[in-house]
Amino acid sequence: MPTWLHWLPLMLESLPSLLWAGLTFTIPLTLLSFTFGLMLGLVTAVARLFGPAPVVAIARFYVWVIRGTPLLVQLFVIFYGLPSANILLDAFTAALIGFSLNVGAYTSEIIRAVISSVPRGQWEAAYSIGMSWSQAMRRTILPQAARVAVPPLSNTFISLVKDTSLAAAITVPEMFQTAQRIVATTYEPLILYILAALIYLAMSSVLSALQVRLERRFARYGGFLEART
Repeated sequence: MPTWLHWLPLMLESLPSLLWAGLTFTIPLTLLSFTFGLMLGLVTAVARLFGPAPVVAIARFYVWVIRGTPLLVQLFVIFYGLPSANILLDAFTAALIGFSLNVGAYTSEIIRAVISSVPRGQWEAAYSIGMSWSQAMRRTILPQAARVAVPPLSNTFISLVKDTSLAAAITVPEMFQTAQRIVATTYEPLILYILAALIYLAMSSVLSALQVRLERRFARYGGFLEART
């Protein structure tokens, strides 16, 4: 029997398990990590731009540590290392914390850059009509910064979808670990890892297409571009 005829039933049999793992673990882990990481990134960016010196130092140290160490090492420290300090976390929680901290550090640099890119005249205009600092930030600065931040933040989100495969190393039963478990019983690593890769590729391609559509709705010169119908 040709090899591909043997692989096809295995792929069809394994596909539901991989998709279910993606639906129940990969996607929730991605969405939660990005949401928490984005909030942490915003707080960190604002702290670095406008905070007092001690707060700035803490924020810079956090970003320095996270950006300077591998994500896999961070996950191992949280899941395998913290129990030595009597801090026990289940695998999903450890992964969520690790990915959120990692996303927070990288998105803080994006947010800090886009806030800094808003002309100072926008601050002055907001103050001139009686806005407070928080009102100016919320109503004037962040909306303009958000338009600039869409492409890099979208890229971060797409990268996070693929990075969640590292959670398999700390026993999170997401899509890649599910593929590993099937390999352990079928001894067919080539086709199963290719199948997992194709699913990741499909997810990333859909997100990339959505990113392009989203970017087309934003202004080329700072305002909104009319949505194409």
